[in-house]
Amino acid sequence: MRRTLALTLVLLALAANAFAIGQARITGKIVDAVTKKPIENATITVSATEGKTFKEQYKPKKDGSYAIFLLDGTLRYEFTYAAPNYREFKEVMKLKLGEPNVRDIELAPGGATATVTVPGVEIRVDPAVVAFNAGASLANEGKDAEAVAKFEEAVAARADLQAGWMALARVQLRLKNYTKAIEAADKAVALDSDTPDMYVVLHDAYLASGNKAKAAEYKSKVPADAGSLFNEAARAINSGKDKEAEPLLKQAVSIDDKLAQAYYELGMLYVRSGKNADARANLEKYIELEPSGKDASTAKEMLKYVK
Repeated sequence: MRRTLALTLVLLALAANAFAIGQARITGKIVDAVTKKPIENATITVSATEGKTFKEQYKPKKDGSYAIFLLDGTLRYEFTYAAPNYREFKEVMKLKLGEPNVRDIELAPGGATATVTVPGVEIRVDPAVVAFNAGASLANEGKDAEAVAKFEEAVAARADLQAGWMALARVQLRLKNYTKAIEAADKAVALDSDTPDMYVVLHDAYLASGNKAKAAEYKSKVPADAGSLFNEAARAINSGKDKEAEPLLKQAVSIDDKLAQAYYELGMLYVRSGKNADARANLEKYIELEPSGKDASTAKEMLKYVK
């Protein structure tokens, strides 16, 4: 029986905006000023009034609520709230960073435009944030060496910038600079110990550098999650240790009952051990969750032999 190569789930991924800070968020509701009911076909147009060209239009939900994320919250923006047969309302705001901005709007029937300017909170341009965001862009483009230089600039400007130390640790690990990854992760943990992803970095860096004792110490601090359990099971399966993999896979699906690949690997594990009923149950669950999955054809074929 061919032993399947288990899929390794990525625990730490650098998404397109994984490192970005300096963002702002505004939420609220748009309603009729008279009836207080949500307005159909309302729109919110957001335009930057300084710094760069930006203009986007957003639509509230049916209940009138809206949520807008702005990647660069350091700029001042004009918000235009409009709807057919209502008076358009405009205001210029600079949003607060790092905390919610809530703005509920009541539009009055009519055709005129009301305009106000809201000073908001003036935010000083922080050189640490500027360097950090530059590093984020470079890291997301795969320019890790250049990103490291920017992250180091950021934490040099602000030693308490935990996000900078965390990003530096991740990129140094990616570059296989294990000693520097450990140093940066230690700095991040010193600022806030509730950072399980830094314990993952420390585990991986110590393991790669040959310090199994320290790796085990930090592994014990990482909260159990379906992805990490699956990864551990995958390593066991690929080493021919099905007995070690079985409880890990069971625990993974107990945490995340939609983790299709774990059911597949359990099913194949039971095929190999001759436990046909368990094999059938898990392979059927995999097909139920991913009928067109990459292993669906294999799972269906195996079901013919585990009656």
